Amino acid sequence: MNPERFSINQMTVRQLPLPDLFSHCVRLGIRGVGLWREPVREYGVEAAARLVREAGLEVTTLCRGGFFTSDDWLASNRAAVDEAAALGTDTLVLVSGGLTPAFPDLPAARARITEAIGELAPYAAEHGVRLAVEPLHPMYASDRCAVSTLDQALEIAERFPPSQVGVVVDTYHLWWDDRAPAAVERAAATDRIHSFQLADWTTPLPAGVLNGRGQLGTGAIDLRAWTTLLDKTGYTGPVEVELFNDALWARDGAEVLEETLRRFLAI
Repeated sequence: MNPERFSINQMTVRQLPLPDLFSHCVRLGIRGVGLWREPVREYGVEAAARLVREAGLEVTTLCRGGFFTSDDWLASNRAAVDEAAALGTDTLVLVSGGLTPAFPDLPAARARITEAIGELAPYAAEHGVRLAVEPLHPMYASDRCAVSTLDQALEIAERFPPSQVGVVVDTYHLWWDDRAPAAVERAAATDRIHSFQLADWTTPLPAGVLNGRGQLGTGAIDLRAWTTLLDKTGYTGPVEVELFNDALWARDGAEVLEETLRRFLAI
């Protein structure tokens, strides 16, 4: 795997403050970073944007927009678009939202998600930001994301121009679905793969399941097959490693970053 395509998602080494993360990226020759809104806002969006420019880094994604089934989704998502534009990234990752009293079943929730994206997409386009619908593993369907498969994500995205709405291909969420490879090819054929993310699947899952993403090469996913698949479709964009893992967060952040890069290059 080309090291120039490697991007480290901020959550993988969330123990590193932004200045430290960026300085270690420069030291290791890492060119891409995926950022999260909460720590960026805590540091200051404009201050973070200056750090990005000074370090010569590319912000490959900003996470997250979405949660379209909530009451206050519009203001929050417009703010997310503004922040993405300020940070210089063209990709806002969407975690679309789960079931709520107003949208109590999956069809209703997905219809609401589609409607909301249709309202947000023109605003994002005006700011040079693409919306990337991320399907999440079905275990998150009730509370976080009613979009569980890449086919479902594409059914939403294909209602809009590919320059406005695409999808995220995340191995952690899609590895179990034997229809996913065909959906990857379908997405690539219309230039809708806006982000490609790697994480491994290890068991047993932790309580709450959110922080169960395994370090590359430690679990059940054939990551080499996934990277080969994306390469064969013609995807040449960044490959972002996004890990939520309490054991990794308890370690030295620079050490975890170096280990993640080594494992990425070994794929």
